[in-house]
Amino acid sequence: MRLPRFFGRKPSAVEILNGGTWKCTRCEDEHQGMFDLASDRPDQCHTELEIEPNSAIRFEGDFLSEDLCVLGGEDFFVRGVLEIPVRGVAEKFGFGSWSTLSRENFGIYVNGFDNGKYADDGPWFGWFSTWMRGYTEKLPLECMVYPQPDRQRPTFLIDSESQTLAMAQQQGISAEKLLAIYAEYGHEVG
Repeated sequence: MRLPRFFGRKPSAVEILNGGTWKCTRCEDEHQGMFDLASDRPDQCHTELEIEPNSAIRFEGDFLSEDLCVLGGEDFFVRGVLEIPVRGVAEKFGFGSWSTLSRENFGIYVNGFDNGKYADDGPWFGWFSTWMRGYTEKLPLECMVYPQPDRQRPTFLIDSESQTLAMAQQQGISAEKLLAIYAEYGHEVG
């Protein structure tokens, strides 16, 4: 893929996200275009809990893997993606985040996890449980969890139109807003 040349001028936010190469002034890495961000655990999960393999799943006590979380044998979480359109960019921005599920739906999800087959299951109600920097909502937020085929992580849809994240999912955000979110996570365009 040939990278765009900007001939000495500073590229616009849309140009940056559509494939422009930029050096981060904070992490000093070179990034190309838009990239996703992710949280390794729900906000309710304490940081001392170590990440285990998915195959070690326990429904009792505390458990955390890259895709599943159980807290106290009472709260069940799945890792998924909150997708947000970015105006002027073909692909959506993905925020790897977490939502609760009922114990029953969590069991259905775990049983279908390895083969990615959920029959006609979902969407399921959940509580979105990952704060995104740059937004002011208090957690948790009502959401719908849409299981995906072929071992893809589920997608989340914020279920309250009065929330700014719900409006972002419906209307999209500007490229400048996404660059501001990146800056909140330590990736800033110089």
